[in-house]
Amino acid sequence: MAAEQRSVEPADLDLSLVALFAGYALNDEVARRLEASGFEGLRFSHGFLIQHLVEGARSVGELAELMGVTQQAVSKTVRELEGLGYLGRRAPSEDARVRLVTLTERGVAALQAGRSARAEVVAELRASLGARRVDAATAVLRDVLQASGAITDIRRRRVRPPG
Repeated sequence: MAAEQRSVEPADLDLSLVALFAGYALNDEVARRLEASGFEGLRFSHGFLIQHLVEGARSVGELAELMGVTQQAVSKTVRELEGLGYLGRRAPSEDARVRLVTLTERGVAALQAGRSARAEVVAELRASLGARRVDAATAVLRDVLQASGAITDIRRRRVRPPG
């Protein structure tokens, strides 16, 4: 017989858990909207790789170093996203042996759709909860990022998967 679990009340959650779970809920809604828009197969974890391709193509080795993971892990994710049509590889003009990973047109469109979906979700929250409350919550969480030092990695697009 399984032990009965006590339900968790929202008032019992501290700031770190509230922020985490709110982020999960918002991310799930953005992912649902992306899927509904025809961008299938994208997962939260893909964003850790895609963030490094926003400004241009990179090698698997460079991506692995930026992400703090193995080249094998990056290669696996790149193959998956290639299969879904979001990434491609090309040889730079100076060295045909190296392959650079790049966003495809579909990948750029998914990135833009994700940005739009996030903006829509925030606009809906502002309408339902009030702009002042949403702006205040956003300001507090930005202050937390600043106080924790995480803002530096965010500015440099060096956000790493939880580990």
